[in-house]
Amino acid sequence: MTTLQRPQLNSLPPITWEKLPDDFNLPDEPVESNLQPLLASALRESLELAGLIVESMLIASNFGLCATVGDKTIVKAPDWVYVPSVQSLPVGEIRRSYTPHLEGDIPSIIIEFVSETEGGEYSINPHYPYGKWYFYEKILQVPIYAIFHPKTAELDVYRLVSGKYEQLLADENNQYWLEEIGLFLGIWLGKKAEMTTSWLRWWDQSRNLLLWGSELLEQERQRTESERQRAESERQRAEQAELKLEQLAQKLRDLGIDTETV
Repeated sequence: MTTLQRPQLNSLPPITWEKLPDDFNLPDEPVESNLQPLLASALRESLELAGLIVESMLIASNFGLCATVGDKTIVKAPDWVYVPSVQSLPVGEIRRSYTPHLEGDIPSIIIEFVSETEGGEYSINPHYPYGKWYFYEKILQVPIYAIFHPKTAELDVYRLVSGKYEQLLADENNQYWLEEIGLFLGIWLGKKAEMTTSWLRWWDQSRNLLLWGSELLEQERQRTESERQRAESERQRAEQAELKLEQLAQKLRDLGIDTETV
C-alpha cells in the first residue's frame, strides 16, 4: 500500500493506493452504443501504427482505475485512458485493474464519450462514490481530461492547473496540443468500419494526420497504382520512341539511304 500525503480538499479523507483485492467485483456497465468501442480502438490504432506505443505504456478502454479514499475502494472505468509508464507484470499475468502510484504513473490523459445518460462525465459529486470529474481532478489528479460528444461532434478538453481543471481553447485548426503525448487531438468527419461519423483523431507536431490501418493500405494501394501508371507511361513512351525511330529509318530507306551504314 502506498499512502499519498496531500492537502485535504473539501474534507476529503486520506487517499491511499492499494492493489484491488482479487475478489473485488469490478463494475460491469455495458457500453451504450456500438460507436463507443470503435472510438476507443481508433484512438489506439493510429498510435500503434505510428510506432508511438511502447511496452511500458498502458492504453485501455473501460478499464478500472483504483484508489482508496478513507476505507472506501473507488473504481472508475474511463472510456479511454493513457498511462505513460507502468510496472511490468509477470509473464502470463493479466492486468484486471490499475492503481496509480502503486503500479506506475498516474494517467496522463483520460477521455470520456458522453452517453445517452449524459451528465456523469461532468459530475463533481464530492462524496462516495464520487463523480467522474471529481475523481479525475481531485483524487487521481489527471493532467488532461477530455469529454467528447459524439452526437454533436463537440470536444471539451481540460488541463489540471493548481488542482483545478481549466478548459482549453482549440487552435485555429480546431485542435488541441497535448504535450503529455506530443500530439494534437481533434475531430475528423469521415468513414471507418462502415460508419460515417465524427471521430477523435491524432495529428503530429507537423499537423500530419496519424493514419488508421485502412488508410495506410489505401495509401499503399495508391502508391502502387501510381508506380504502375508511371511504369506504363514509360513503356508507352519507349514504344512511341521506337516507332518514331522505325518511321525515320523507313523514310531514309525510301530515299535510298542505307540505314545500316548511317
